[in-house]
Amino acid sequence: MTTTRSDAAATTANAATAADATDTATTKTVNVDVLIIGAGLSGIGAAHHLRTELPGKSYTILESRDAIGGTWDLFRYPGVRSDSDMHTLGYRFRPWTQEKAIADGPSILQYVRETAAEAGIDQHIRFGHRALSAAWSSTEAQWTVLATRTRSDGGEPEAVRFTCDFLLVCSGYYRYDEGYTPEFAGTEQFAGQIVHPQHWPEDLDYAGKRVVVIGSGATAVTLAPALSEQAAHVTMLQRSPTYIMSLPSEDSIANGLRKVLGARMSYPITRWKNVALATLIYQLSQRRPNLVKAMIKRDQRRQLPPDYDLETHFTPRYNPWDQRLCLVPDGDLFKSISDGRVSVVTDRIRAFSETGIDLESGAHLDADIVVTATGLNILLIGGMTLTVDGEPVSPPDTLAYKGMMLSGVPNFAFCVGYTNASWTLKADLVSEYVCRLLKTMDARGERMCVPVNADSSMDSRPLLDFAAGYVLRSVDQLPKSGPKAPWRLGMNYAQDVLTLRYGKIRDGVMRFSNPEA
Repeated sequence: MTTTRSDAAATTANAATAADATDTATTKTVNVDVLIIGAGLSGIGAAHHLRTELPGKSYTILESRDAIGGTWDLFRYPGVRSDSDMHTLGYRFRPWTQEKAIADGPSILQYVRETAAEAGIDQHIRFGHRALSAAWSSTEAQWTVLATRTRSDGGEPEAVRFTCDFLLVCSGYYRYDEGYTPEFAGTEQFAGQIVHPQHWPEDLDYAGKRVVVIGSGATAVTLAPALSEQAAHVTMLQRSPTYIMSLPSEDSIANGLRKVLGARMSYPITRWKNVALATLIYQLSQRRPNLVKAMIKRDQRRQLPPDYDLETHFTPRYNPWDQRLCLVPDGDLFKSISDGRVSVVTDRIRAFSETGIDLESGAHLDADIVVTATGLNILLIGGMTLTVDGEPVSPPDTLAYKGMMLSGVPNFAFCVGYTNASWTLKADLVSEYVCRLLKTMDARGERMCVPVNADSSMDSRPLLDFAAGYVLRSVDQLPKSGPKAPWRLGMNYAQDVLTLRYGKIRDGVMRFSNPEA
């Protein structure tokens, strides 16, 4: 398992390594028009848009790991799957054709890799390349990106330098080398195994074992029923409940339309149908939360035993969609609870003991294996440091333009998906906008674009106005958003389609120029 460190330490180490690379006279420089960071769902999609819309542009993808897929290659825990339907999590340009709309991790990974292979994108990926820093020069109208390359012989990573006209970061927003695990007292006494889902051991044998999954989010509700198929018993231990809805794993309307109209014609219909449904649920949650609470509770009551304590275990203190709502395909979690294979315990941990976990209520949970499905750690733009004309960029001191660019940072974009809908919906729009932006610049021979906030008195707010733990723990690391467009982060796909796909590029906020002669 990778040795972990704090975000601050990682950033400092990256800066130090980048400085070492700068001093290396033999560092090779590779130049491309567009440099993409990350070969996951977003990065492969960005490359596809770029090669389709701007086939004359050269591009390279830097991927720190040794495989395509990002999250879907990293996560290997039992039952790993999407928590969004694949008609919206899939790419706009490549229909999802499998029967199951709530897909398992390996199927999603295959979809991403096939997309890359069919378009020849895999030939443009440099694996084992970790981007450490990016420095913008206005006199050159160019980014210089310093990276390290993993050596096949296991030796010290080599320094590599890239230059590019535009930098597009598609690395997501969480750390790949560590997940979040709170400090629990007494873990050193525990005689069993403690595992974080982000680093699932391939040889972990949980058959016939007593497993406690700590957590109540998407990972926990996925793991519990999957582990229960072989474990002696699984206990999902949560400090507080989460809203959980059941959804059919197969979309009968989508499958029926595909048989009649074919994949190409039916896909956009299904996509917009699901976007509309998700938007309706979200808007109802914001405007009539009690109605949505009642709908969720009625669905849960139908699938759980009549005397099940819903108030304790499935009734959160907050309103629906104040945090992300969890989906369980075909009610698998509820079925495993009804069958007695999974128990839910709502309590706080006092300490680990040799045989399990002692709770603040005085109860004790026996465990052979404890899975800490306790969340993620945020790492913006892959942990890279940015400078503009020699001045360091502090992301928390910037405003996010259209949720995808940083004020005062030229020729740069990053991808952050929706918190209330499928990630790829926003990722596709970001890539489309970048292509439109590059076309606009090319049409007038302009080499630089930068969003400028001319109102220094503008109020700011967190970029992600979301109460999830991983956001609250890292809000001071993120850019800010403003109270109005184009500085407000949109969470409405239909509105963003109008703004990013069809809206003005020259809006008075985005400034265009060329280097001074």
